[in-house]
Amino acid sequence: MATEQAAITRATFDEVILPIYAPAEFIPVKGRGSRVWDQQGKEYVDFAGGIAVTALGHCHPALVEALKTQGETLWHTSNVFTNEPALRLARKLIAATFAERVLFMNSGTEANETAFKLARYYASTRHSPYKTKIIAFHNAFHGRSLFTVSVGGQPKYSDGFGPKPADIIHVPFNDLHAVKAVMDDHTCAIVVEPIQGEGGVTAATPEFLQGLRDLCDEYKALLVFDEVQCGMGRIGELFAYMHYGVTPDILTSAKALGGGFPVSVMLTTQDIASAFHVGTHGSTYGGNPLACAVAGAAFDIINTSEVLNGVMAKRQQFIRHLQQIDQQFDLFSDIRGMGLLIGAELKPHYQGRAREFLYAAAQAGVMVLNAGPDVMRFAPALIVEEADIDEGMKRFANAVAKVIKG
Repeated sequence: MATEQAAITRATFDEVILPIYAPAEFIPVKGRGSRVWDQQGKEYVDFAGGIAVTALGHCHPALVEALKTQGETLWHTSNVFTNEPALRLARKLIAATFAERVLFMNSGTEANETAFKLARYYASTRHSPYKTKIIAFHNAFHGRSLFTVSVGGQPKYSDGFGPKPADIIHVPFNDLHAVKAVMDDHTCAIVVEPIQGEGGVTAATPEFLQGLRDLCDEYKALLVFDEVQCGMGRIGELFAYMHYGVTPDILTSAKALGGGFPVSVMLTTQDIASAFHVGTHGSTYGGNPLACAVAGAAFDIINTSEVLNGVMAKRQQFIRHLQQIDQQFDLFSDIRGMGLLIGAELKPHYQGRAREFLYAAAQAGVMVLNAGPDVMRFAPALIVEEADIDEGMKRFANAVAKVIKG
């Protein structure tokens, strides 16, 4: 006989989910645009965006319609077959970028795993089996699989899981001399986030990225841009490489690509893609019709001048509010990032307390992020309305006041 299910509460999480997250006490149940409501009907302004995912806000009508239409047509075929939504989305990405070939996966981790495998496979089959070194950067984040977490430069995420994949070197971000010191003919790839997200919302300098491009060309290595967080319109260009004028050999995208539906992609050239062959790599769900239909709808909206050109104005509105908060509370030592990926670093006497400000913000009715213990991070919808910015930042200021005054 079926038993009645107990009420779902925050305590349910501790009963049924592995303890790898520390979620807020409230449970969101509905979202529309940049507003979210919890189980009790309390409203929040969302400046977290699902960690830079809901680039068009919650339940955007075009994405909802794409999901409904495809959901009544074809859900899944496996990679034994192809499907129209995946091919349409591939064409759009290729037409808009440097890419000549793409491969769809399900998450940023999977896209990066694919990119790193391809970089090594290309080098070993086209150059030398000993050309396996990957150069990456301290404080980077590239995913949670054993390979991607090892390429990421944060030991707190990779230690304790046994032997790590070998031949991965980490050097300081934005330090071209450090890269030159470890670059050699055994290097197959340099992997970099144009803007480090989890590592503190720190942007690469133009000289640094151009220097990486030059080194890769000199040593016949591949330049891999991880744009999982900073791509898809986040900085006011479709992808960050366009802002810098530095073209990578491989680029990964996820998060905002599906506007909230799990999907990711790796982009590359025909020459590099041709190193792979049937059976070299794969994914059960990668490129499924549902995900690609939603991503196609999201792409059509994000890749417009109206959305992309609006990002910088919205950024300036956020910056003005953050500067006012800093003037009032002497809170931030730096406000950085690009576009609508904004980091506000706490001054020394508040460092280590970013999560405290995050939880206080939730209590005040605004959802924000942190990027490590010392940086507040904001990654709202690219189409967040001015009124939502004003209201959300008012609530954030109230949260700051509450924390500081105790």
